[in-house]
Amino acid sequence: MRKSILKFVLLLVGFVGFAQQDAQYTQYMYNTINVNPAYAGSRGVMSVFGLYRTQWVGIDGAPDTGAFSINTPIENSNLGLGLSFVNDRIGPTSESQISADVSYTIPTSETYKLSFGVKGTANLFNLDRDKLTIKDQGDLALRNYSYFSPNVGAGVYFHSDKLYLGLSVPNILETKHFKDAETEDISLYVERMNAYFIGGYVFDFSPTLKFKPAFLAKAVQGAPLQLDVSGNFMFNDKFVLGAAWRWDAAASLMAGFQITPGLFAGYGYDLETTRLQNYNSGSHEVFLRYELFSKPEKIVSPRFF
Repeated sequence: MRKSILKFVLLLVGFVGFAQQDAQYTQYMYNTINVNPAYAGSRGVMSVFGLYRTQWVGIDGAPDTGAFSINTPIENSNLGLGLSFVNDRIGPTSESQISADVSYTIPTSETYKLSFGVKGTANLFNLDRDKLTIKDQGDLALRNYSYFSPNVGAGVYFHSDKLYLGLSVPNILETKHFKDAETEDISLYVERMNAYFIGGYVFDFSPTLKFKPAFLAKAVQGAPLQLDVSGNFMFNDKFVLGAAWRWDAAASLMAGFQITPGLFAGYGYDLETTRLQNYNSGSHEVFLRYELFSKPEKIVSPRFF
């Protein structure tokens, strides 16, 4: 009986996180460091990024994500470094990740560069039984649960000031939770490897108008392919307006504003297109990016990535 209850709880967690075992972002084009370590240092300046996302507002236990990162190139070298923290909460579970990234960039022409990156992650998974309604309070199977696991990832990133393409696997190792005490091979919840393919291109329609289509494809074993496509317009290098579509999941609206040469703020709203739309009022995502320019001449035109 106790295993059946635990399986039901984890089934619910698995349903909410279906096809998004890694945290999900609508504005992935600004948050690339969390999915591809080769991105570290690619903007040419130190970049500090913070994001908060609340998903499926109105559903108890729906995903809630906070992310913070900092990445920078190493001056007079081809190296880039990054450090990031992600906290993802779903139902009675929470997962915290601290990651360190190292990239190495090779110029392939005057315009394009190819970067390789590796990621090391420390992951802490928690189940809080106080957030569950438990009939048998003495059931030892439904105890508070904490599990630490290390992981590694890798990625490649081909980019210029106008184009980017990236392929990455941020967590290569499979992590098993709630293993059966007698048979270690049986697990009730397994975090599988997620593979990402991203890309985008900036079109200059005029000196005051830019347009950037972008996409993110994510594949994980046992779940359908996730595809996000988006289009953003930038006006006068200040205002950004756009829309996105997540295949068989959600439609999104996005907006951003370049407050100062170094400070950019953005907002995204998702409207569910599945039957879940009857039970929630959408998802909200806000972020801030601050870039530290060591010299005024290093300030570049605002980019989408």
